[in-house]
Amino acid sequence: MTYLLLVIGLVILLAGGKLLVDGASALAAKLGLTAGLIGLTVVSFGTSAPELLVSVSAALKGNSDISLGNVIGSNITNISLVLGISAIVFPIAIHKSVLKLDYLFMLLSSLLFYILSFNGLISRIEGILFVVLLVVLNWYFFRKLKGPAAELDEEETENLKKSPIWKAIALVLGGVLGLYFGADLFVDNAVEISKIFGISERVIGVTVIAIGTSLPELTTSIIAAINKKTDIAIGNILGSNIMNILAIIGITALVQPISVSEIFLKQDFIWMLALTLLLFPILRTKLRISRWEGMLLVMVYAVYIFTIL
Repeated sequence: MTYLLLVIGLVILLAGGKLLVDGASALAAKLGLTAGLIGLTVVSFGTSAPELLVSVSAALKGNSDISLGNVIGSNITNISLVLGISAIVFPIAIHKSVLKLDYLFMLLSSLLFYILSFNGLISRIEGILFVVLLVVLNWYFFRKLKGPAAELDEEETENLKKSPIWKAIALVLGGVLGLYFGADLFVDNAVEISKIFGISERVIGVTVIAIGTSLPELTTSIIAAINKKTDIAIGNILGSNIMNILAIIGITALVQPISVSEIFLKQDFIWMLALTLLLFPILRTKLRISRWEGMLLVMVYAVYIFTIL
């Protein structure tokens, strides 16, 4: 029953995130926002909503290892498993701007996250710092790119404008409720499973929780790779990692300061940073991620899982 409730919680959580994105996108379109701005704000935040609700719920219940493991594990999963599978499906072409902007900001935010965790606590002040950096970064991206590429296009935005206002509001409310109850169910049963098997909440956080909440990114990236829209695949993954650190850790720390166990500093942070650094030569080589490089990333993820279990 615990495993069933875990799966049900995850399904409700992900469905809630989808409803929230659809409803909020429709409302944003009716307010006159462009496709690019909706993608930068509503869609990017909405796809990270499951991670946010899980991390906040876990932190409030005193399960800081799950909050932290969710974010670090999601970032590791995104770089290795999600990006690797996407490249195996279809090799990913890289624009130079990805190295100069997306990758650079992901690296810097990851290093800042690691440095601020050294004292064993992500405080509310540090949470404020992350949120402020997120706002500044989003403003910079939008000004620099003049409306970045996103999952939405102008035709889809026009269709959203035609959606009845009551339907958009109902979707948003349904999404919020789904996220709340789904996160609660998912976290509670993940903790129960960790007790049943006698494994740490950290391991559950960086594996089960991280993979579960990374499913939207995996789905979006694979669909983008199949449709050969590789700029969306790489942008979605790197942007998600930045969002995980600045938005999810930032907002969670504002609600409840996050304790950082020493084992995270010695193992999981090192893996996250090592994978981030490994990604640079992969991206830089011929400005593409080939299928064999995708297989290499998936193999590295398998080694990571083997070392922590």
